[in-house]
Amino acid sequence: MAWRTRFAPAPTGLLHLGHVANAIHVWGIARAFGGEVLLRIEDHDRTRCRDTFEDALLDDLDWLGFVPDVGSTDSFRADRHGHPQRQSNNAPRYAAALDALAERGRTYVCTCTRRDIAALAPHAPGEEPRYPGTCRAAGHTAAESLARRVRLDDRTEAFEDRALGVQQQCPQQQCGDVLVRDRHGLWTYQFAVVVDDMTHGIDVVIRGVDLLASTGRQLQLARWLGRARPLDWWHHPLLRHPDGRKLSKANRDTAISERREAGVSAAALLGEAAALCGLLPAARDLTIDELPALFR
Repeated sequence: MAWRTRFAPAPTGLLHLGHVANAIHVWGIARAFGGEVLLRIEDHDRTRCRDTFEDALLDDLDWLGFVPDVGSTDSFRADRHGHPQRQSNNAPRYAAALDALAERGRTYVCTCTRRDIAALAPHAPGEEPRYPGTCRAAGHTAAESLARRVRLDDRTEAFEDRALGVQQQCPQQQCGDVLVRDRHGLWTYQFAVVVDDMTHGIDVVIRGVDLLASTGRQLQLARWLGRARPLDWWHHPLLRHPDGRKLSKANRDTAISERREAGVSAAALLGEAAALCGLLPAARDLTIDELPALFR
């Protein structure tokens, strides 16, 4: 049976060239090594996600030629409130996983706000704050907050990244006990992706290097939730501006839809993204069928 990876955009803005680079890696590696691609919509953060952004990203995938093996773009359009690969439809799944961790004594109620954590654990701009464990032994009741944290072991997690080699991380020192549900009742990225990757049978995670630091904590969560076979990991370089900033929806980097409306072809965009992330020596028109050769 073929191994499975996933392309999992969040509909919090319009897709840009950085997303195309990620899709090139996901589909190219899958096609080169006999894998399959599952499409997942990561809309766990309902305060930022918009249906209009989801519709736009589905249109972009169709135009670029990225066809999932599991979860067609049409299936998402047809089932807004029931599709099993849209995170907003899967709160019961996440609640059951949280209950399983609670039964093992891994969870606790947290009443801290972001402002509280920033005051207790100062950090430099761009640096990840480490939760200092304020509520770990406080004994707060469920009525005090919807927020839940999971106790992380103070141990080093070692894993091999297919692109970067052997990595070692100590999540307890990086981020402290991880938040899995916030005070508004929203599930966090760190928790939802672990549960979903197990549910969806994901074998290989292919994503940008900006998410490398999340790997150790996700390994711990998956182990406690009963994942038997560890995931394989492939963290690829990000596309960046000349000043070093990564491409970002928050920075309003040029959307794929805008490039399309300006007359740029899908093949030209694929070639531009592939060149910017070092898969081609120079930009040229590139087709979907050529992607596997970039990774063999």
